[in-house]
Amino acid sequence: MSSNRKISKEEYQKLADKHEKKRPIVKNCMIAFFVGGTISLIGQVISFIYIYFFDFSEQTVGDPTVATLIFITMLLTGFGVYDKIAQFSGAGTAVPVTGFGNAVISAAIEHRTEGFVQGVGGNMFKLAGSVILFGVFSAFVIALTKTILIQMGVI
Repeated sequence: MSSNRKISKEEYQKLADKHEKKRPIVKNCMIAFFVGGTISLIGQVISFIYIYFFDFSEQTVGDPTVATLIFITMLLTGFGVYDKIAQFSGAGTAVPVTGFGNAVISAAIEHRTEGFVQGVGGNMFKLAGSVILFGVFSAFVIALTKTILIQMGVI
């Protein structure tokens, strides 16, 4: 015969904590650090390639490098490779540029059955839209702050 005894939230939490699998936090942080660093290293290599082979300057190489990283991420996401890398490395793939590319293409792939306009076009920037919005807003705040500091003679 089973008992219908109710347990308190504290008792339940203790029981849940007792059976919870401990996560290897240090190991996960190291993996995320090295994968994120590798992605950044790949971005730096792409920058060097654009500088030395395509005659870009250090000031103008940023845009094509970012576009290339986003394109590579979208290809890897489309082929299912990026998701495996993300599952292995956790936050390591959340480097802003590659995370953005993954968010855009994932939404597009998920909603492709709804058609190109309402499915792909209507949904691919839902998640990425907040990234764009807050990125532009942050850039505005930083530019405004820098302008004020320059006018005050601080920098």
